[in-house]
Amino acid sequence: MHTLPLSRPLPSGLLLAALMLATRSHHFASPLHLPDASWAVFFLAGALLPGWRPLAGLLGLAAVIDYVAIAFGGVSAFCVSPAYAALVPAYGALYAAGRWYARRHRPAASSLLPFAGAALTGTAVCELLSSGEFYVFSGRFAEPTLAQFGERLLRYFPLALEGMALYLGAALVVAAVVLAVGGSRAAASASR
Repeated sequence: MHTLPLSRPLPSGLLLAALMLATRSHHFASPLHLPDASWAVFFLAGALLPGWRPLAGLLGLAAVIDYVAIAFGGVSAFCVSPAYAALVPAYGALYAAGRWYARRHRPAASSLLPFAGAALTGTAVCELLSSGEFYVFSGRFAEPTLAQFGERLLRYFPLALEGMALYLGAALVVAAVVLAVGGSRAAASASR
């Protein structure tokens, strides 16, 4: 396994937590028109941070952000239902996809295919778990049907993919810059 750029756990973890704080729910992000970065944060945390403990920390942070946004920020509690617990396996799927990718990472363009595959798979599983559980167990839909769930997937999944593409694309740009700067520094040191 090759070390990922930005793979220093503490700074990477703090940066990801700050990104979640800045964009989760609609309380901070709305004036800036930023989509929620939570899904990308869980995927990137799986790729960048060691082990599974960071998953628990990020799950706790997400729950606290949601609580504060609802209790003090005037955000609707519509999504808080018995299905809210489904976010644990949904976000866990994104984190696991990031962990899978981390084991296959190479500092080369050939690493983009497994990166994209892991991100797409993790996002699809997360969407199916979070939206599926909400649709079936939230109590917000009188008579859930597979056809109606399919319509909801077609409406909301492209938005989830768009948000993931935005944040993961930005992460790839940052990683490329870090690699380029690191390579330049290594070359300068070698020439001395």
